[in-house]
Amino acid sequence: MDDRYRITRDTPVGYDLEPVSKKAAIQLMGSRLWGRFNPNHWDPVYAAQTGLAAPIQTGEMSSAYIAEMCVNHFGAAMFTGARVVCKYVAATLANEVITTRGRVREKQPKGDGYRFVVDVWAENEAGEKKTVGWVEVDVDA
Repeated sequence: MDDRYRITRDTPVGYDLEPVSKKAAIQLMGSRLWGRFNPNHWDPVYAAQTGLAAPIQTGEMSSAYIAEMCVNHFGAAMFTGARVVCKYVAATLANEVITTRGRVREKQPKGDGYRFVVDVWAENEAGEKKTVGWVEVDVDA
């Protein structure tokens, strides 16, 4: 990600993070890393038999997209004392395009820097939220 998107001590409350978009590709959903143990995540026939419109993506995939967005903005700070809290509120279906979003909610002085609190979410093309949560990250602290 371009450094112009990097969160710094000067970033204001209300700042919107640059989103990340990914397609819920059934090929990834069926990998061992992302749910191969459960055919609801990769088998359209099985998913239909269990009442689903299509295979569903694992919640961890949306969390990974949110984490990618945050690393793009906070860099290494995401790996030193950051806190991520997410809740899966709706299923992501195969072939949906998921876009992550984030908005700085709070900026609290901490040490020589700030602790940022960012509301984060992942939504589909219709704007339906699939994963919601928040992230806390120290910048220059």
